[in-house]
Amino acid sequence: MSPDEYCQQKAVQSGSSFYYSFLFLPVERRRAITALYAFCREVDDTVDEATDPGVARIKLAWWRQEIGAMFAGNPSHPVTKALQPHLTIYSLDSKHLLAIVDGMEMDLDQTRYLDFPGLRRYCWHVASVVGILSASIFGATRPETLQYAEKLGLAFQLTNIIRDVGEDARKGRIYLPVNELQQFGVTAADLLNARHSEKFEQLMRFQYDRAQTAYDEAFAMLPTEDRRAQRPGLIMAAIYRALLKEIEQDGFHVLERKISLTPIRKLWLAWKTYVRG
Repeated sequence: MSPDEYCQQKAVQSGSSFYYSFLFLPVERRRAITALYAFCREVDDTVDEATDPGVARIKLAWWRQEIGAMFAGNPSHPVTKALQPHLTIYSLDSKHLLAIVDGMEMDLDQTRYLDFPGLRRYCWHVASVVGILSASIFGATRPETLQYAEKLGLAFQLTNIIRDVGEDARKGRIYLPVNELQQFGVTAADLLNARHSEKFEQLMRFQYDRAQTAYDEAFAMLPTEDRRAQRPGLIMAAIYRALLKEIEQDGFHVLERKISLTPIRKLWLAWKTYVRG
């Protein structure tokens, strides 16, 4: 199996919405973004699948070394072998890739966030940086495009947090800021025990409004001349906003189940967004 085939398999097996945004890209850009996505999945799995935090830290340290080896032209992992040819072409830098690894390590160090500024820092590492790298691969000619991508990454991660509240709580992680839980009278035990209430719905409505604002602010930053190139990100946004709306229409019942869109609906949203340009 070639490095590119390995990354493709990783992307398909994940079942992620991101895969649908890759389908309409030219071949070389699709290879680059698939390799980047596979890199993110590999690093994320290092933390999610580890039962021993010490082992996870050792593996993350290995990934930091592997990023250095990749930029030195000597990668050893299939993912870094696939990503290495695209580094110079799309101006991908090591500091952003290392920032992603740092974000995954934050999940080992911290399971609660006191306020939104703290959560936003986490979101920058695990999502906004990915947005910046992705926008570079799609084709960014203006600095405002990278600002758009950074904000869009935040919107995606806020959507993930809303969707995964119950699942994350059962894993011992609560990303909703502590001061906001207190503001709405919701406890960590409520989340862990899936106690849906009017207070919880009010809390989630607050999170929903913040995520929608992040999408609106991101779109306002995207320069017209880069809009066509950035269609993969816009496809992702269409899928994620549809998911967010689905969660809201379901009454924010995210503690006891994980709400998702069907593959055919994702494909339809992807096609519709692509055609609209």
